[in-house]
Amino acid sequence: MTLYAILFTLACVGISETAYLIETRQKGQKPVCFIGEDCLKVLESKYSKVVLFHNDVWGLLFYIAIAILTALLVIGVEPLAWWTGLMQIFVGTGALISVVLVYLQWQVIRVWCFWCVLSALTVFSMGVILLIFKI
Repeated sequence: MTLYAILFTLACVGISETAYLIETRQKGQKPVCFIGEDCLKVLESKYSKVVLFHNDVWGLLFYIAIAILTALLVIGVEPLAWWTGLMQIFVGTGALISVVLVYLQWQVIRVWCFWCVLSALTVFSMGVILLIFKI
């Protein structure tokens, strides 16, 4: 149960982060950037959208899905193996996408975005939990 609580908490961190980014973008505001030179350069780059939607929207949907899947596993909704497999696929895919986006910040855009790095670390943490504890 503790591992599910950690996964759910990480999903909530991701939901909060992506909701903040969506809100600041919609208001036309510049997000607070704790590291790096200019988060806005990353968030407004040509890599900030995939298949018509901003990455923060995809991220929000991803984190909500992980929160729902974790909740289904905690309350024991069958088929548990199916929910677990779906979560592994989502987190694995999210980790791969995060690797690509971190690479783009590092080597292509050459600017770090605090929020993007936080999101990648959140997804990587989920992946480590799934791999080490074989959830």
